Amino acid sequence: MGDIGFSTAAVSETRPPAKNKIFLGTFIHSKTLSELEYLHNAAVAVDSLGTIVAVSPDTDIAKAKSTLLPQLNWPSDDTDMVVAKAGQFFFPGFIDTHLHASQYPNVGLFGNSTLLDWLNTYTFPLEASLSSLPKAQKVYSRVIRKTLSHGTTTAAYYATIDVPATNLLADLCLSSGQRALIGRVCMDQLGPSYYLDESPAESLAKTKQCIDHVLSKDPKMELITPIITPRFAPACSAPLMKELGQLAKETDLPVQTHISENKNEIALVASLFPDAGDSYAEVYDTFGLLTPRTILAHAVHLTEKEADLVTERKSKVSHCPCSNSAITSGAARVRWLLDKGIEVGLGTDMSGGYSPSVLEAARHAVLVSRHICMDEGKSEERDKLSVEEVLYLATRGGAKVVGMEDKIGGLEVGMEWDAQLVGLHEVDEEEEEEGNVDVFGWESWEEKIAKWVYNGDDRNTKKVWVRGRLVHERK
Repeated sequence: MGDIGFSTAAVSETRPPAKNKIFLGTFIHSKTLSELEYLHNAAVAVDSLGTIVAVSPDTDIAKAKSTLLPQLNWPSDDTDMVVAKAGQFFFPGFIDTHLHASQYPNVGLFGNSTLLDWLNTYTFPLEASLSSLPKAQKVYSRVIRKTLSHGTTTAAYYATIDVPATNLLADLCLSSGQRALIGRVCMDQLGPSYYLDESPAESLAKTKQCIDHVLSKDPKMELITPIITPRFAPACSAPLMKELGQLAKETDLPVQTHISENKNEIALVASLFPDAGDSYAEVYDTFGLLTPRTILAHAVHLTEKEADLVTERKSKVSHCPCSNSAITSGAARVRWLLDKGIEVGLGTDMSGGYSPSVLEAARHAVLVSRHICMDEGKSEERDKLSVEEVLYLATRGGAKVVGMEDKIGGLEVGMEWDAQLVGLHEVDEEEEEEGNVDVFGWESWEEKIAKWVYNGDDRNTKKVWVRGRLVHERK
């Protein structure tokens, strides 16, 4: 909600070495798709590298000092203690599996347009303008700060076709401490003449430049990862997609693109690629772009055959309910995708989506699932998504989509401390309101979490850490 009252921790290449940390309070995370685990009065120990090394139940600060620190052989004067206040809890950081950093200034601007008109009217002109690095710096710095303030610790970003601007986004994510996948957009057709790669060879070469830049900054991809990014099939020629598919095979890097977002788009794909299979998914598969590391945004109108192919290839789906509704694309059938064995995460898809908040995407995922139940009078209660399920999609599900489920999405030993401290203020008539969630004191924890999902916003996100490093604190 607004910018006043929060700051994002700045980064210095000369910052002091990280300390070991012990977090104390209530910890909540997804145990399974349908179950949250609640750990009250617990302690989580995070070492200086940002890895969880111990989870200790029934541990207050006194016990942590007398028992846990000696067990870990950590000196108390070199260990930070972070204690949650009443009404606060620790939760895994959100994972935004699909968003366009370059489109952030256009959030909320889509008029009455649908996908293809929206691209030409709003999107391409803005993206092209970010070849101005001062403008790109302003936009990218803000979108990183804004997403961090909403608890997003990992983001799968689309940049633009411009190499210096894409590299700048990578640098800013690294310096701000946000975990990110950084994709230079590839497109050599179906765009304005001022915003196209001149040839498949140029697109491939520029993509490799961006990959090399990211790997030069973070060789082990501990925080930032390059991702191969064909915009979507209509914007890429067959030779370009073939080159990118080969690049994905050679490098084993992740891939991100769009699929079956809009019915007119699907018809366009069929007309452009008559010899590359009989479906949108088969077009990508023909060119080697349907891999276990592929993130397919939207998947609103997949057929049974396409979903089976996606399952077979072990590709993943980013569900973008806000965008799908805002630009009238349709309602993705998440339960059906999950039943097919397809891993699903959530995406804000700014600026088709209007909000930088994964929590907003989570509550809209709940509502869209209910609209699917109401479609044509069909009452399929099982299609409904629960609060627990959308929080799984926002964390563990997203971790699987971006291929990092062994590092992020949960709060177990061995995972990295990508987490947020959430505060739900109890109503007190004599105190000023703190956000949109009213807790009266008699609610169960399950009810508090439901209130947070339906009413929470960035005012509830008090602190955010990535790999154990504080990257956002609301003042």
